[in-house]
Amino acid sequence: MRKVVSRDGTTIAYEKAGEGPPIVLLNGSFRDHTIFDALVPELAPHCTTYVYDRRGRGQSGDAPEYAVEREIEDLEAVIQEAGGEAVVFAGSSGANLAIEAALAGAPITKLALHEPFFRTEDFPKPVWNFAKTLRVLLTEDRRDEAVEHFLGGFLGFTPDTIAEWRKGPIWAMNEANAHTLAYDTLICGDYTVPADRLATYETETLVLNSNSTSAWLKAAARATTAALPNGRGLELPGSWHRIDMDVLGRTLAEFATA
Repeated sequence: MRKVVSRDGTTIAYEKAGEGPPIVLLNGSFRDHTIFDALVPELAPHCTTYVYDRRGRGQSGDAPEYAVEREIEDLEAVIQEAGGEAVVFAGSSGANLAIEAALAGAPITKLALHEPFFRTEDFPKPVWNFAKTLRVLLTEDRRDEAVEHFLGGFLGFTPDTIAEWRKGPIWAMNEANAHTLAYDTLICGDYTVPADRLATYETETLVLNSNSTSAWLKAAARATTAALPNGRGLELPGSWHRIDMDVLGRTLAEFATA
Protein backbone atom coordinates (compact mmCIF):
# COMPACT_ATOMS: atom_id res chain seq x y z
CA MET A 1 0.00 0.00 0.00
CA ARG A 2 1.03 3.61 -0.49
CA LYS A 3 1.60 5.79 2.56
CA VAL A 4 0.86 9.39 3.50
CA VAL A 5 1.73 11.09 6.79
CA SER A 6 -1.12 12.81 8.60
CA ARG A 7 -0.68 16.12 10.42
CA ASP A 8 0.17 14.51 13.77
CA GLY A 9 2.80 12.24 12.19
CA THR A 10 0.63 9.12 11.96
CA THR A 11 1.18 7.09 8.78
CA ILE A 12 -1.97 6.37 6.81
CA ALA A 13 -1.91 3.52 4.27
CA TYR A 14 -3.98 3.78 1.10
CA GLU A 15 -4.48 2.24 -2.32
CA LYS A 16 -5.19 4.02 -5.58
CA ALA A 17 -6.93 2.52 -8.62
CA GLY A 18 -8.84 3.55 -11.71
CA GLU A 19 -9.00 6.61 -13.88
CA GLY A 20 -11.19 9.70 -13.77
CA PRO A 21 -12.30 12.16 -11.10
CA PRO A 22 -11.06 11.22 -7.61
CA ILE A 23 -13.33 9.58 -5.06
CA VAL A 24 -12.19 8.69 -1.54
CA LEU A 25 -13.95 5.74 0.11
CA LEU A 26 -14.25 5.84 3.89
CA ASN A 27 -15.22 2.74 5.86
CA GLY A 28 -17.18 2.38 9.06
CA SER A 29 -16.95 0.31 12.23
CA PHE A 30 -14.68 -2.76 12.44
CA ARG A 31 -13.50 -2.63 8.84
CA ASP A 32 -10.38 -1.56 6.95
CA HIS A 33 -9.96 -0.67 3.26
CA THR A 34 -10.71 -4.25 2.16
CA ILE A 35 -14.43 -3.64 2.72
CA PHE A 36 -14.31 -1.89 -0.66
CA ASP A 37 -12.64 -4.73 -2.58
CA ALA A 38 -15.84 -5.44 -4.53
CA LEU A 39 -16.76 -1.76 -5.01
CA VAL A 40 -13.46 -0.51 -6.45
CA PRO A 41 -13.77 -2.58 -9.69
CA GLU A 42 -17.25 -1.11 -10.20
CA LEU A 43 -15.90 2.45 -9.85
CA ALA A 44 -12.44 2.18 -11.41
CA PRO A 45 -13.57 2.49 -15.05
CA HIS A 46 -15.16 5.85 -14.18
CA CYS A 47 -13.22 7.28 -11.20
CA THR A 48 -9.82 7.24 -9.55
CA THR A 49 -10.52 5.50 -6.26
CA TYR A 50 -8.64 6.08 -3.01
CA VAL A 51 -9.31 3.57 -0.24
CA TYR A 52 -7.44 3.75 3.05
CA ASP A 53 -7.07 2.09 6.41
CA ARG A 54 -8.38 4.39 9.09
CA ARG A 55 -5.93 4.94 11.94
CA GLY A 56 -5.57 1.96 14.22
CA ARG A 57 -6.51 -0.49 11.46
CA GLY A 58 -4.71 -2.53 8.83
CA GLN A 59 -1.40 -1.02 7.75
CA SER A 60 -2.08 2.47 9.13
CA GLY A 61 -0.53 3.72 12.34
CA ASP A 62 -2.19 5.11 15.43
CA ALA A 63 -1.51 7.58 18.23
CA PRO A 64 -1.51 7.16 22.03
CA GLU A 65 -4.54 9.41 22.40
CA TYR A 66 -7.53 9.52 20.06
CA ALA A 67 -9.39 12.60 18.83
CA VAL A 68 -11.96 12.93 16.07
CA GLU A 69 -9.96 15.90 14.75
CA ARG A 70 -7.04 13.56 13.99
CA GLU A 71 -9.28 11.35 11.83
CA ILE A 72 -10.48 14.43 9.97
CA GLU A 73 -6.84 15.28 9.29
CA ASP A 74 -6.25 11.72 8.04
CA LEU A 75 -9.06 12.10 5.51
CA GLU A 76 -7.71 15.48 4.46
CA ALA A 77 -4.26 13.94 3.95
CA VAL A 78 -5.70 11.32 1.61
CA ILE A 79 -7.70 13.99 -0.24
CA GLN A 80 -4.45 15.92 -0.68
CA GLU A 81 -2.94 12.80 -2.28
CA ALA A 82 -5.96 12.76 -4.61
CA GLY A 83 -5.12 16.22 -5.91
CA GLY A 84 -6.39 18.52 -3.19
CA GLU A 85 -10.13 17.92 -3.48
CA ALA A 86 -12.33 14.88 -4.06
CA VAL A 87 -15.74 13.30 -3.87
CA VAL A 88 -16.09 11.33 -0.62
CA PHE A 89 -18.24 8.26 -0.06
CA ALA A 90 -18.61 7.03 3.51
CA GLY A 91 -20.78 4.49 5.28
CA SER A 92 -21.91 3.69 8.82
CA SER A 93 -19.85 5.50 11.46
CA GLY A 94 -17.59 6.54 8.58
CA ALA A 95 -20.52 8.61 7.34
CA ASN A 96 -20.63 10.37 10.72
CA LEU A 97 -16.90 11.04 10.39
CA ALA A 98 -17.30 12.35 6.85
CA ILE A 99 -20.03 14.72 8.05
CA GLU A 100 -17.73 16.06 10.77
CA ALA A 101 -14.94 16.50 8.20
CA ALA A 102 -17.27 18.26 5.77
CA LEU A 103 -18.53 20.63 8.45
CA ALA A 104 -14.93 21.34 9.47
CA GLY A 105 -14.16 22.51 5.92
CA ALA A 106 -12.47 19.48 4.36
CA PRO A 107 -12.11 19.96 0.55
CA ILE A 108 -14.98 17.67 -0.44
CA THR A 109 -16.49 18.43 -3.85
CA LYS A 110 -19.48 16.12 -3.37
CA LEU A 111 -20.47 13.96 -0.43
CA ALA A 112 -22.19 10.56 -0.53
CA LEU A 113 -23.32 8.93 2.72
CA HIS A 114 -24.58 5.43 3.39
CA GLU A 115 -26.76 4.98 6.49
CA PRO A 116 -25.04 7.23 9.04
CA PHE A 117 -25.23 6.08 12.66
CA PHE A 118 -27.75 8.57 14.04
CA ARG A 119 -30.89 7.95 16.09
CA THR A 120 -34.03 9.96 15.51
CA GLU A 121 -36.46 10.60 18.34
CA ASP A 122 -38.57 7.59 17.34
CA PHE A 123 -35.76 5.18 18.22
CA PRO A 124 -33.93 4.81 21.54
CA LYS A 125 -30.28 5.71 21.82
CA PRO A 126 -27.78 3.27 23.34
CA VAL A 127 -28.04 3.14 27.13
CA TRP A 128 -26.32 5.92 29.05
CA ASN A 129 -23.34 3.80 30.15
CA PHE A 130 -22.79 2.10 26.78
CA ALA A 131 -19.57 3.95 25.96
CA LYS A 132 -18.15 3.58 29.49
CA THR A 133 -18.75 -0.19 29.49
CA LEU A 134 -17.13 -0.45 26.06
CA ARG A 135 -14.04 1.39 27.28
CA VAL A 136 -13.75 -0.88 30.34
CA LEU A 137 -13.94 -4.01 28.20
CA LEU A 138 -11.27 -2.67 25.86
CA THR A 139 -9.00 -1.54 28.69
CA GLU A 140 -9.16 -5.10 30.04
CA ASP A 141 -8.49 -6.44 26.51
CA ARG A 142 -11.80 -8.31 26.49
CA ARG A 143 -12.14 -7.81 22.76
CA ASP A 144 -14.64 -10.58 22.17
CA GLU A 145 -16.99 -9.12 24.77
CA ALA A 146 -16.44 -5.60 23.42
CA VAL A 147 -17.55 -6.72 19.97
CA GLU A 148 -20.67 -8.34 21.40
CA HIS A 149 -21.37 -5.23 23.48
CA PHE A 150 -21.18 -3.00 20.41
CA LEU A 151 -23.29 -5.28 18.21
CA GLY A 152 -25.97 -5.65 20.86
CA GLY A 153 -25.89 -2.30 22.62
CA PHE A 154 -25.31 -0.06 19.60
CA LEU A 155 -26.62 -1.93 16.55
CA GLY A 156 -29.42 -3.69 18.40
CA PHE A 157 -28.49 -7.23 17.37
CA THR A 158 -30.19 -10.10 19.16
CA PRO A 159 -28.09 -12.82 20.82
CA ASP A 160 -29.03 -15.19 17.98
CA THR A 161 -27.83 -12.71 15.35
CA ILE A 162 -24.56 -12.17 17.23
CA ALA A 163 -24.09 -15.95 17.39
CA GLU A 164 -24.51 -16.15 13.60
CA TRP A 165 -21.99 -13.34 13.09
CA ARG A 166 -19.56 -15.18 15.34
CA LYS A 167 -19.59 -18.12 12.89
CA GLY A 168 -18.80 -15.86 9.92
CA PRO A 169 -15.43 -15.19 8.27
CA ILE A 170 -15.18 -11.56 9.44
CA TRP A 171 -15.34 -12.21 13.19
CA ALA A 172 -11.55 -12.29 13.42
CA MET A 173 -11.40 -8.79 11.88
CA ASN A 174 -14.09 -7.66 14.30
CA GLU A 175 -11.90 -8.67 17.23
CA ALA A 176 -8.67 -7.35 15.67
CA ASN A 177 -10.22 -3.89 15.21
CA ALA A 178 -12.29 -3.89 18.41
CA HIS A 179 -10.18 -1.13 19.98
CA THR A 180 -11.38 1.27 17.25
CA LEU A 181 -15.00 0.87 18.38
CA ALA A 182 -14.19 3.43 21.06
CA TYR A 183 -13.17 5.80 18.26
CA ASP A 184 -16.42 5.25 16.38
CA THR A 185 -18.45 5.80 19.53
CA LEU A 186 -16.80 9.20 20.02
CA ILE A 187 -17.41 10.07 16.37
CA CYS A 188 -21.13 9.41 16.83
CA GLY A 189 -21.34 11.91 19.68
CA ASP A 190 -24.80 11.98 21.22
CA TYR A 191 -26.21 10.00 18.23
CA THR A 192 -28.42 12.93 17.22
CA VAL A 193 -28.59 14.27 13.65
CA PRO A 194 -26.76 17.65 13.81
CA ALA A 195 -29.56 19.37 11.91
CA ASP A 196 -28.57 22.95 12.76
CA ARG A 197 -25.01 22.42 11.61
CA LEU A 198 -26.02 20.49 8.49
CA ALA A 199 -28.33 23.35 7.51
CA THR A 200 -25.19 25.41 6.79
CA TYR A 201 -23.60 22.80 4.49
CA GLU A 202 -24.23 23.71 0.85
CA THR A 203 -22.20 21.01 -0.93
CA GLU A 204 -24.21 18.51 -3.00
CA THR A 205 -24.84 15.46 -0.84
CA LEU A 206 -26.36 12.07 -1.65
CA VAL A 207 -27.73 10.01 1.25
CA LEU A 208 -28.26 6.32 0.53
CA ASN A 209 -29.97 3.49 2.37
CA SER A 210 -30.86 -0.10 1.60
CA ASN A 211 -34.48 -1.08 1.18
CA SER A 212 -33.93 -3.97 3.61
CA THR A 213 -32.00 -2.24 6.37
CA SER A 214 -33.13 -1.50 9.93
CA ALA A 215 -35.92 1.00 10.50
CA TRP A 216 -33.65 3.20 12.63
CA LEU A 217 -31.07 3.41 9.83
CA LYS A 218 -33.75 4.33 7.30
CA ALA A 219 -35.02 7.03 9.65
CA ALA A 220 -31.48 8.35 10.17
CA ALA A 221 -30.93 8.58 6.42
CA ARG A 222 -34.21 10.45 5.93
CA ALA A 223 -33.48 12.88 8.75
CA THR A 224 -29.96 13.55 7.46
CA THR A 225 -31.30 14.25 3.97
CA ALA A 226 -33.99 16.57 5.32
CA ALA A 227 -31.42 18.61 7.25
CA LEU A 228 -29.24 19.28 4.21
CA PRO A 229 -30.07 22.24 1.95
CA ASN A 230 -28.60 20.42 -1.06
CA GLY A 231 -29.28 16.84 -0.02
CA ARG A 232 -30.94 14.06 -1.99
CA GLY A 233 -31.97 10.68 -0.59
CA LEU A 234 -32.10 7.37 -2.45
CA GLU A 235 -33.31 3.97 -1.28
CA LEU A 236 -31.61 1.20 -3.22
CA PRO A 237 -31.95 -2.59 -3.33
CA GLY A 238 -29.87 -4.56 -0.87
CA SER A 239 -29.83 -6.31 2.49
CA TRP A 240 -29.22 -5.18 6.07
CA HIS A 241 -26.86 -2.19 5.99
CA ARG A 242 -25.65 -3.18 2.52
CA ILE A 243 -26.58 -2.04 -0.98
CA ASP A 244 -26.21 -4.41 -3.94
CA MET A 245 -22.69 -3.72 -5.18
CA ASP A 246 -23.46 -3.25 -8.88
CA VAL A 247 -26.22 -0.77 -8.04
CA LEU A 248 -24.03 1.07 -5.55
CA GLY A 249 -21.13 1.26 -8.01
CA ARG A 250 -23.32 2.59 -10.79
CA THR A 251 -24.99 5.14 -8.49
CA LEU A 252 -21.70 6.45 -7.11
CA ALA A 253 -20.06 6.62 -10.55
CA GLU A 254 -22.95 8.67 -11.90
CA PHE A 255 -22.87 10.94 -8.86
CA ALA A 256 -19.10 11.46 -8.98
CA THR A 257 -18.89 12.17 -12.69
CA ALA A 258 -22.02 14.26 -13.21
